[in-house]
Amino acid sequence: MEHRHLWLRSQKQHAILQVRAETVRAIRDFFDGRGFRLMDTPILTPSACEGTTTLFETQYFDQKAYLSQSGQLYNEATAAAFGKVYCFGPTFRAEKSKTRRHLIEFWMVEPEVAFATLEDIIELGQDLIMFILERVLERRKQDLEILERDTAPLERISKPFPRLTYDEAVKQLVENGSRMVYGDDFGAPEETILSRLYDRPVCVTHFPAKIKAFYMQPDPVRPDLALGVDFMASEGYGEIIGGGQRIHDLELLERRIQEFNLPKEAYEWYVDLRRYGTFPHSGFGLGLERTVAWLCRLPHIRETIPFPRLLYRIYP
Repeated sequence: MEHRHLWLRSQKQHAILQVRAETVRAIRDFFDGRGFRLMDTPILTPSACEGTTTLFETQYFDQKAYLSQSGQLYNEATAAAFGKVYCFGPTFRAEKSKTRRHLIEFWMVEPEVAFATLEDIIELGQDLIMFILERVLERRKQDLEILERDTAPLERISKPFPRLTYDEAVKQLVENGSRMVYGDDFGAPEETILSRLYDRPVCVTHFPAKIKAFYMQPDPVRPDLALGVDFMASEGYGEIIGGGQRIHDLELLERRIQEFNLPKEAYEWYVDLRRYGTFPHSGFGLGLERTVAWLCRLPHIRETIPFPRLLYRIYP
């Protein structure tokens, strides 16, 4: 890794980054072909999206700013104006995780759709994954051969993907040796177990609301559950998509911001989206590097980006 700038010239690295480039092109073609508009969201933000504990803070003249964890909140504004939008760019998490699935700086594509429900966004996620799979298998077969990637498991994948609720997933995890208890979020070990139980990506829905972000719409029948979804890639690769339906009720959103102890003034513009013409809407984020790692069947996510930023590495 000290000589990453030279390692990129090797045959395997070349093949991986060819697959990455093809995946990027497939993602753009998918959304552009379905009438989505590309919206560029800010890298410097005044507030958190995913949680205040994983923010990179910086000085923005006479006030504090943060490196973006996600473009989602801004995309909710652009979806209100354009209907179907997506952003695609770098995101940053100051998460002290040292696993084969974590990068500090990574790329994410995030569609947001006005008037879409959880079911709509699950269908969109399935279609996106299938489009990427088919494109990479068609155009980058030779690169996958260089990587000695057995493509048979990818070629067998088809819709619909298996569906589990969080309750059902916890039961399966415990039956397969996990020590997690109800109410815990999935960690890397749980994602690995779950994604090895199926021969295609699996969708897990209806997580406990308390372990999800403040903007998640609660289930109307069980308000303690959130209308969210995680897509777990097969072959043990774990989560590649996370998303769901957003809160569209003004009073509920204000209450959640208070419950999460978030600074109200920083989210006034976001709350405005509910004050001036509110509607159900949904979206998700797909991690580019995790998707490429799965497609290439790589042991570590650091191989999927030219210059990885890891917990203890920022050189070169």
